[in-house]
Amino acid sequence: MLLLLLFIGIPLLEITLFIQVGGVIGLGWTLAIVIVTAILGAWMVRSQGARAMLDLRTSFSSLQDPTEPLAHGAMILFSGALLLTPGFFTDFVGFALLIPGVRTGLYNYMRSRVNVQSFQMGPNGHPTHRSNQNDRVIDGEFEEVDPNNRPNDGPSGWTKH
Repeated sequence: MLLLLLFIGIPLLEITLFIQVGGVIGLGWTLAIVIVTAILGAWMVRSQGARAMLDLRTSFSSLQDPTEPLAHGAMILFSGALLLTPGFFTDFVGFALLIPGVRTGLYNYMRSRVNVQSFQMGPNGHPTHRSNQNDRVIDGEFEEVDPNNRPNDGPSGWTKH
């Protein structure tokens, strides 16, 4: 129900803002603001997205929890979608998500609402695997094929050569 209200309410809010702002400053200036905010937003998303990718790589290489850089990257991506959507309200929210303090506050709020049971990284950056005595062993058979005497030298049927 909340999503339905958002899908109906946000476009109505955007139309209202377009009418009000356009009535005060005129159609030309309103369209110019929409275009300039889209261009400026795309540039800011690109630069901050590159920084978020660097932070993510750093967290992976130092074996730190990558949750925060991933969340920041997702918020930057979402802000890019909002900034490319024409409208004053979506631009405001999109630019707000490009402010690192706002993203950090939103991340901390979401983190307080989510209970993480455990996070563990093993040596060399691989997750650890604890063997369980109930693990099942799967046996298999193989047959070594002589590379000089292969039974099917023709096309596989998957490609059209």
